[in-house]
Amino acid sequence: MGYLVKQEEIFGKIYFLRGEKVILDQDIAMLYGVELKVLNQAVKRNLNRFPSDFMFKLSDMEFKNLRSQFVTSSWGGRRYLPYAFTEQGVAMLSGLLNSDRAVKVNIEIMRAFVQLRRLIDTNKELAKKIEKLEAKYDKQFKIVFDAIRELIRVDVKPKRKIGF
Repeated sequence: MGYLVKQEEIFGKIYFLRGEKVILDQDIAMLYGVELKVLNQAVKRNLNRFPSDFMFKLSDMEFKNLRSQFVTSSWGGRRYLPYAFTEQGVAMLSGLLNSDRAVKVNIEIMRAFVQLRRLIDTNKELAKKIEKLEAKYDKQFKIVFDAIRELIRVDVKPKRKIGF
């Protein structure tokens, strides 16, 4: 199956803000092949579908911090702060923008979020395994080091005099 958008391209558009993985409105509009204005109008007409855990507007500071990560700004000037959509918000968007491209791209975005979640879970599992190994081997090495110390310990017993 030929993909409209590569996973790497989607991964590059997922940010971690306020403890959530999000995609900005301008990136979603670009991926869907619609104007940002059209996307935002559809969202504003359906605000009741986007509670704060589905979508939020970036603060001035968040927007400045995000822009400072890029040497050259491809965003140009914006009059309004961008919306950030969580995974659930992106899923909700699929019902608003019902074009064939939007549906196909939305599927790829959902796959990217799932792949990121699996990667994070795998890293957590790996960290737990490493901690268990460290604890296990620390105990074993303690025994070895204790044995070495015992072998090299110098007894400080007073020497007996030989003779008178």
